[in-house]
Amino acid sequence: MTPRSPLVTRIAIVVGAVVLTAIVSMATTLAVSKSIEGNATAINLAGALRMGAFQLLARSAGPEAPASGPDSIVQMLDRYEAKLADSSITHAIPESREHPLAIQYQMILESWETMLRPAMQNHDQGTPITVNMLASTQQYVDRVDQLVKMLEQRTEARIDLLHLIQIISLAFSILIIVALFIDLKNRILRPLRKLVSIANAVGEQDFSRRADLAGSDELAQLGQAFDQMTSELALTYHELEERARLKTEELEKSHTALQLLHSASRDLFAKHDLCHGAIPMLQELEQLLGIGPIRLFLHDKQSSEPVEAITTATRERPFYCRDHHCNACLVTPEAYDELPVEANDGRRLLLPIRTPGQLLGTLEVWYPAKEGLSKTNRRLLETLSDQLATAIFLERQITEEQQQTLAEERTVIARELHDSLAQSLSYLKMQVARLRRLNIEGEKQEIHEAILDELSNGLNSAYRQLRELLATFRLKLDTPDLFTALQKTIEEFSERLGKPVELHYNLPPQTLSPNEEIHTLQIVREGLANAVKHADATDITVDVLFDSPQVRVRIRDNGKGLPGSDQPVNHYGLIIMQDRARTLGGKVEVSNREEGGVEVTLGYVPKSRNLIPTEASNA
Repeated sequence: MTPRSPLVTRIAIVVGAVVLTAIVSMATTLAVSKSIEGNATAINLAGALRMGAFQLLARSAGPEAPASGPDSIVQMLDRYEAKLADSSITHAIPESREHPLAIQYQMILESWETMLRPAMQNHDQGTPITVNMLASTQQYVDRVDQLVKMLEQRTEARIDLLHLIQIISLAFSILIIVALFIDLKNRILRPLRKLVSIANAVGEQDFSRRADLAGSDELAQLGQAFDQMTSELALTYHELEERARLKTEELEKSHTALQLLHSASRDLFAKHDLCHGAIPMLQELEQLLGIGPIRLFLHDKQSSEPVEAITTATRERPFYCRDHHCNACLVTPEAYDELPVEANDGRRLLLPIRTPGQLLGTLEVWYPAKEGLSKTNRRLLETLSDQLATAIFLERQITEEQQQTLAEERTVIARELHDSLAQSLSYLKMQVARLRRLNIEGEKQEIHEAILDELSNGLNSAYRQLRELLATFRLKLDTPDLFTALQKTIEEFSERLGKPVELHYNLPPQTLSPNEEIHTLQIVREGLANAVKHADATDITVDVLFDSPQVRVRIRDNGKGLPGSDQPVNHYGLIIMQDRARTLGGKVEVSNREEGGVEVTLGYVPKSRNLIPTEASNA
């Protein structure tokens, strides 16, 4: 609701005061006149009661009247009593019993009922009136006369009050009108003359005059507006020039930011590495727009929470860092404490990184709460999120295509191994079995048996390794990542062991390449196979943990352990595991545990941990 203006308010107050005075005057006049309504009739009736009392007294002393009929004394007394209780008289008497009129009227009624009427009723007609009757009548008439005087005085007092009220209302109305004219002169006519003179001066290009009107009404506000107008006219050109300069700076900043985004988009698609391609660009964008830090979170199907992939400012090296020679995102604690984060008067903007139908991640941008984030900067950040979404989507698509190609190649290799090498090994095993049936005797029998045993062990080991390879290839075809493949492997060996195998896994998403996943999975399978087949273990635990920048794999069991403190010799499974570890750039160690059992340990640094060149540490 719009508040009423001061001028209108003052006029409304004056008019309201006049109207209120008139209403009060009329209301009090009406009330007073209403209060004395019927008083004249009451006075006349009360005056007639005096004469009626003497008439009754004369009638009582006169000749005997009939005992009944309208002329009987009883009927006359009843008629007189009805006049005494007439409504015209009772309405003029106040309702309060403490009022003098009410007390006087009550005394009259008591005199009539207790003295005068009984005396007249009991008096014998035709006999002279006694002195007591005459005195009672005179006392009664005096009281009635006093009632009449009191009614007259009360009526006159009400009339005088009515005159006083009218005089006060008239005087108050005159005062209000005079005050209105004075207020109009001081607050309207004089300010108007001053404003007219200022308007004429402005028309003559004289902006030095000021109204200096005090108050809060419309004319005072108009005077303040005139003063402000004359002050602002001198500053208009300067403000326009300043706005043009700021707009030019904003356009230059937007142009620089667009060039930065254009060059960064080429780096993102050319280097195929999000961290190396995005951090320098994001840091330049922070300096240009006065924002930061910026963090990038990716959504991964294997993690319930978003995974942090990029940050432009941190005090400690992120766990996902791929190159420990790079210090691009590391800042000192003092510099970090000055950044506009949540604990340092900063606000956060979350931008989705999405493609049609798929949410890939979230871009978190912090900016100073006092300065805010302009619409232009927000549009630039939205453009950045679109570019990041395209780069991430293409990178994931390329990775999936590579994995699919590798899986198809392994399928072909598995089929070829099954159709060629597996059949050849089966044929050789049958030939060794045929040689055993020849029952060679003589001095070379023992040598022949040793050769056959060695051939049989070699073929069995080669055949078992071939089955493991085939199982690995086929397992990878149905699983999207290492964690799922490990889970299926754990389920397989848990059934063979008859007891659940524990798995502890915390590798970040996309830590290993498809080739590294295959070798890691095969080493775990070989360690589980040895624990189940040779160690007679009842409890097996598998740990696949990330200790940046290394991946550490441990297979522990509580079996009978190795026969000696050294690693077993001529164990083809361990030899193959060591070859796989060397392919990964790591090392496999097999040793007995102090509490019993065997521990197989694999440690290596994934090649994806070293994608950023060492020169980036100078960034």
